[in-house]
Amino acid sequence: MKTSTSRRSVKMGDQIMREIATMLIEEIGDPRLEMVSISGVRMNKDNKIAEVMFTMAGDKEKIAAAVKALDKAKGYMRSKLSKRIRVRQIPELRFVHDNFLEEMVYGSSTERDMSDS
Repeated sequence: MKTSTSRRSVKMGDQIMREIATMLIEEIGDPRLEMVSISGVRMNKDNKIAEVMFTMAGDKEKIAAAVKALDKAKGYMRSKLSKRIRVRQIPELRFVHDNFLEEMVYGSSTERDMSDS
């Protein structure tokens, strides 16, 4: 997906990120989403797709369950976003696990462990 770096896209992505994070805390009661944090939103060039990145501690099964729960709730989220954000069209939401922090923490410790051997 080609992402946009325009001021409008960045502002819209930030607003979507805040609103979805608020919904996860206050409105969505799915237990699979208890430890999910929204880490960012990337908009495509024409602002029709929002790639919502999330972080979550746990194994692959927990992360897969969270993706399923987020996909199940995305219709609800889009309808709420349409009431909270003043844009002509609410973008399609796509959820992607963001493992950047895990790679930073565990990747560097693995390299250190290997160099000690």
